[in-house]
Amino acid sequence: HFVWGTNGKKGLLKTSSELFTLTYGALVTQLCKDYENDEDVNKQLDKMGFNIGVRLIEDFLARSNVGRCHDFRETADVIAKVAFKMYLGITPSITNWSPAGDEFSLILENNPLVDFVELPDNHSSLIYSNLLCGVLRGALEMVQMAVEAKFVQDTLKGDGVTEIRMRFIRRIEDNLPAGEE
Repeated sequence: HFVWGTNGKKGLLKTSSELFTLTYGALVTQLCKDYENDEDVNKQLDKMGFNIGVRLIEDFLARSNVGRCHDFRETADVIAKVAFKMYLGITPSITNWSPAGDEFSLILENNPLVDFVELPDNHSSLIYSNLLCGVLRGALEMVQMAVEAKFVQDTLKGDGVTEIRMRFIRRIEDNLPAGEE
């Protein structure tokens, strides 16, 4: 639907969540037809999400006015409280921090991608919302953070909640030519 932006111009700032959910469902359905097994579909969803994240980070930084995060805890807060809210209209809770502070879980009480969805029995290893993990990886890579993101619980598979486990791998150094700091 159309919403008014702060610049006073009418524009398509966000689609209705129902349309997005149904469109995403059609995409996953088509991938299931195009690929022989769930693992290949999962990889495609992650790859597509990564490419979206790489592009989405610019929009996010421009619209959110969020500065550089100083640590992984701050990054977790921005992801849950700003990014998920901005793009999916939800605020996941952050739990299960590792003692070293390099891993945490995002708990999605409700995942808008899975509204109206039931996994068929023959797709039990499909990670339906794997696009989200790719988006997280792609966006964070653009701000010099290599992370792993994976689903460890999913309401589509009978779990009580949907949980994405995030793990910090390393800070990506800018590869500037020698002498150009």
